[in-house]
Amino acid sequence: MVGVNLRRMRSKRGLSLQRLAEQAGVSRAMLSQIELGRSTPTISLLWKISQALEVTFSAFLANPQGRSPMVLTASGGKLLTNQAGTFSSRALFPLDGARRSEFYEVRMSVAAEEHASPHPPGTFENLVVSSGEVVIGVEQTLYRLRPGDALLFAADVPHYYRNAGSTPAVMYLVVTYAEDVG
Repeated sequence: MVGVNLRRMRSKRGLSLQRLAEQAGVSRAMLSQIELGRSTPTISLLWKISQALEVTFSAFLANPQGRSPMVLTASGGKLLTNQAGTFSSRALFPLDGARRSEFYEVRMSVAAEEHASPHPPGTFENLVVSSGEVVIGVEQTLYRLRPGDALLFAADVPHYYRNAGSTPAVMYLVVTYAEDVG
């Protein structure tokens, strides 16, 4: 897995084995052996390579099969609902494994309001309203959004969602974390 990921990342950047070896301060032969799966790198060697490629250490451990298409059925998704049943979010991503982003479908009943605690530092939310009218409160500022409107904001502060319309609201939300979660 390490070798497959190393080759993929190196090729994507248009780097030859020699050029990456120079940038990482390791031998070309060692990189070749790792890519071919004939040598297992030490942690310190993998760290040097990750720094040269400007990727996280865990990028080498990602499962290449995870890149295959995956159907997430509407009925099979994880649905989280508040106690009143007026706010729900459905995960549109596989829940297993590390990730830096999450994608949700959010549904809100008329007059529903949901408060969110601050996420970890460096977390951002990007949401787009599909139907209805919502107000998003970020700290002391309110943003009124209608269908097609989008909002990107730092979510490491208190924030909330409120259905301000006369019909149920549907939004799509991407949460991006500064570090891997899950």
